[in-house]
Amino acid sequence: MFRTKRSGLVRRLWRSRAPAEGDGEADRGTHGSGGCCMGKTTKVVKSTSGSDAELKALTHSILKKIKEKQLEVLLQAVESKGGARSPCLLLPSKMDAKVGQQCYSLPLLLYKVFRWPDLRHSSELKRLPCCESYGKTNPELVCCNPHHMSRLCELESPPPPYSRYPMDFLKPPDSPDSGPSASDTGETTYSAPVGLSDSLAVQESGERPHWCVVAYWEEKTRVGRLYSVQESSLDIFYDLPQGNGFCLGQLCSDNKSPLVQMVRAKIGFGIQLTREADGVWVYNRSAYPIFIKSATLDNPDSRALLVHKVFPGFAIKAFDLDKAASLRRPNDHEFTLQPRTGFTVQISFVKGWGQCYTRQFIGSCPCWLEVIFNTR
Repeated sequence: MFRTKRSGLVRRLWRSRAPAEGDGEADRGTHGSGGCCMGKTTKVVKSTSGSDAELKALTHSILKKIKEKQLEVLLQAVESKGGARSPCLLLPSKMDAKVGQQCYSLPLLLYKVFRWPDLRHSSELKRLPCCESYGKTNPELVCCNPHHMSRLCELESPPPPYSRYPMDFLKPPDSPDSGPSASDTGETTYSAPVGLSDSLAVQESGERPHWCVVAYWEEKTRVGRLYSVQESSLDIFYDLPQGNGFCLGQLCSDNKSPLVQMVRAKIGFGIQLTREADGVWVYNRSAYPIFIKSATLDNPDSRALLVHKVFPGFAIKAFDLDKAASLRRPNDHEFTLQPRTGFTVQISFVKGWGQCYTRQFIGSCPCWLEVIFNTR
């Protein structure tokens, strides 16, 4: 009976492996032509039947050496696609496996089989803060839970000029009312003072100081109140099993647009926003791409910002603390009086904006977030 259950778990795990390109079920966002995408895209070479058989035999032999309880943990993580909370899967870090001419460590092989078939090296990965191995170097036991990892979104350099987006906040207005209105530009520049004043009220109430506030928008309308963030990590989602954080599905929206409703339903597991020592990271937990614009993702001297596409399972440092400090110049009234301009990240779900898309401004995107950082 013991052997039968173990074999059944192994078979279920193999059926839940990440599909390679050409399987017809490949991850909708992991690979692609890229377009305006500033994230690294890697073309997957379709594996041959011989290498598939070799990988299957190797994976089965390794899984059968893992304890039954650990197989159940792995199966829970894989079948829920990271939606359900699952504990760490601690296994020996020095166990190696060879597929063809390539030699992989045990963690890398499991990440490759169950999440990213085109994964080549551990340098392409970033461990999530929920993991026990987070921040540890060369432990004897390392977490091999594939959904305790994210894949780094590497930025192209230099970026193609056609994907540039005007960096309006580097053009200080002569007076508060001299700039174009939101209806003229498609931007929602009127949101910052409201957001910052609301967030200050939270601080004055005696609660623990927040490090950012999050606003959810549908096109040009803000939905719900600002969400003040005190914890170092926040899940923002529409439908997440065991979800704990900012649930967009609980907000009351009057928007009846079919496109908004379609995108809203695709938010799914959403994103994870994490404050770390070097800045703020965004991890895309959903099944569709997200699009990000941030002043610290580009050269501080640039007069234009890029809209970055982040695929499912990828993470990007959306706000760099060191770069943000260099953006605050003593004589720059735009940064001093309106922190939102230099210290806000905009994130759109599913639909992009900018010169590569029909939507030129984020205010035209169906569902998007505005993350306003507290710099006081």
